[in-house]
Parts: sequence; C-alpha cells; structure tokens
Amino acid sequence: MINHVRKVLIVGGGIGGLSAGIALRKISIEVEIAEIQKEWNVYGVGIIQPANALRALDNLGVLEACLQHGFSYPGFSYHTGQGHKFAKPESPRIEGYPGVNGLSRRKLHNILLDAATIAGTEIRMGITVQTIENKDDHVFVEFTDGTSAMYDLVIGADGTNSRVRDLLFGEVNQEYVGQAVWRYTLPRPEEVNTGIFYFGQKGKAGLVPMSKEEMYLLLTTHELDNPKMPVDQLDQLLRERLQEFGGIIAQVRNQITDASSVVYRPIFSYLMRAPWHRGRVILIGDAAHSTTPHLGQGASLAIEDAVVLAELLEQGDDIQQNLSAFTERRFERCRIVVDNSRQLVQWELMEWEGRMPKDVNIAEFTKNTLVKMNEPILQPHIHLERRVGL
Repeated sequence: MINHVRKVLIVGGGIGGLSAGIALRKISIEVEIAEIQKEWNVYGVGIIQPANALRALDNLGVLEACLQHGFSYPGFSYHTGQGHKFAKPESPRIEGYPGVNGLSRRKLHNILLDAATIAGTEIRMGITVQTIENKDDHVFVEFTDGTSAMYDLVIGADGTNSRVRDLLFGEVNQEYVGQAVWRYTLPRPEEVNTGIFYFGQKGKAGLVPMSKEEMYLLLTTHELDNPKMPVDQLDQLLRERLQEFGGIIAQVRNQITDASSVVYRPIFSYLMRAPWHRGRVILIGDAAHSTTPHLGQGASLAIEDAVVLAELLEQGDDIQQNLSAFTERRFERCRIVVDNSRQLVQWELMEWEGRMPKDVNIAEFTKNTLVKMNEPILQPHIHLERRVGL
C-alpha cells in the first residue's frame, strides 16, 4: 500500500524526539511533539559524544553549536585506581570530526530544542498519549488532556519507560545489570584536557570535560539488588565510594558537597525484538534499545535513529516498507552496542571480584566497537558534508 507521510506525532521531547523533529522538518513533514513534562527538566549531568554522534548531529545541522558549547578531545586515557596511566588510545575518528566531544546534557537539549523550534516543530507540554488506534491509512490518537488527532505516523521516542511501547507491545523486561552510575559536575582543572578513566578495585571512576570551565565526574559501582539510596546522603555515599582512588579523583573528591546535585542511576539494559513497529507506529531510541553507558552510545544511537528514519521516509512512499527497512538497518548496529556494553559490565564485575581473565583487553575491545560504530549509517547516495580544520 502506497501512502505519503505528511503529518507525524513524536511522543517524547528528549534527545531522540527532538532529533527526529529536526530531521523530519528538514524533509518538510509536519511534526508535533507531545512531552509529558509540564516544564523541561533535563535529567543527567553531561554527555559523551563520540564521532558517530557528531556525524549525525552534523546531518541535523547542530554540530557547530555542540562543538562551540562543549569540549572536544581525542579520546580517553586509562589509569589504575591510583592514577598510573597504562593506556591512552585515541577514540576512532571519522574524517573531519573530533574523536569525542563532551557536553552538558542541558546545553545539548537547548541546542536541539532551539533547532526544532526554528524548524517549525510544534511542541505540546504536559501531555502524552492515552490511546493509540492503528488504521490502514492513519493513526488515531487520544491524549491525556482529552484532545485527539489523526496522524500519518506516530514515533515513540519516550524513553526506557515508554508509554507508546507499552500500548503497542505490552511491558518489556528491563534487566538490572548489577551496577549503578553516579555523576557530579565539578570545575575543570586545566590538566583535565581529555577523558580519563580510573579502574579501581571496587569501581570505575571517570572525568569528562564538558566545557572550558566544567567537567563531570562519573563513578560506576556494583550495587547488589538495586538498593534504594537515601537522596539526602548521595554526596557522602559518593565520596565514600571514591576513597580508593588516587590521582585527580582524590584531589577533587572533597568538592562533592551537594547531595541534590549528585545524579544517581541504577543501570538497566534491554533490546526490543524486531520489528520495532506495528502498523503506523514505530519506536526509536531508548524505547527500542536501552544500553548501559559504558560505550557512550545511548544518545548517539537515538540521534542516528532519527537521521536514518528521515532518510527512509524521504526516499520512499510505501510506509510499511520504510518502517520495516528502519528496523533492518538499525537492529544489528544497536544490538552490537547493547551486547558489547553488557560485556564491559560483566568484565568490570569480574575484575572487582578478582576473577578477570588475563587475556581481556578492555581498551582494545572498546576501540574495536567504536570503529564499528563509525561505519556509514546512510545510503551511499546521501552525502554528508565533511568538516575540515578540526
């Protein structure tokens, strides 16, 4: 059945939803975003943008703003828990782009929001979908504010606890991987001019530059059975878990003094089975594939999803064929990230338990995965303008 897509609803105004709004407006599709939050409340501290994310952001036309407001660096250096460097692999690059860019999540959100708004995306705050009815030639949607509308396509970009996914596929088992990640924003010392990882006996700490002035500290720990942390003690608990580390971590540890500024998140992971659509409703980003943060690829995949979906909708009129092709194009790539990230989790847990295989090379494994992520995501006829001089 041949049908044009003229009007699209995106559920969720996070990184994936805003990216999809920008990408679809670039091909002249009318776009509405339904965001459940009444006001923007950006979760998280900072974000790692590897080369493939920068390429996708370039396609959306927002790369320059991300580089301007962020901090670019070649890759991550690897240290023991006491700060002794044992590897400094550069992150695999795509010609014309830095290896990595660090950026505040709030700044990234604002960049994407501005671009989506300027492009003409309509954003409705404080609502989400109540019901979704797939029809042959449209989708009928009822919203939580009592209104309703018809769309040619609905995109579920509403994150790990996706309402759209629940309505289409039922509840999905999100597996707790046995770890949690802690994050905290700090002033950036001049010597922190690249990403740094410290591998300790009970956790992995990192420092990620976000701008000339700021960096964020991250810590990954084993938290058995996903305990509920007292929010008024998060700063103390984070400092305690950092006691084993030396180097710059030890120098900045006591600057963690505000419990309300500690972002603590237990880590879950899952991958939806194919296909990621039913009728004229499709899932992108964390709604379809939620990965652990160990490769810095969660947001990258969501942005790529938006770019690839727009390419498919632009080049063909058969919507069912396009949606099937989307899952086919994206599934294996997302599976690699989800599975390889989980492998890194398992190795870290084994290291902390003292049973790490001697032949494991985490730096090499990470590099090889990122090389795979730098492979093209668009068809050969789509030519991305290469940036020079970086």
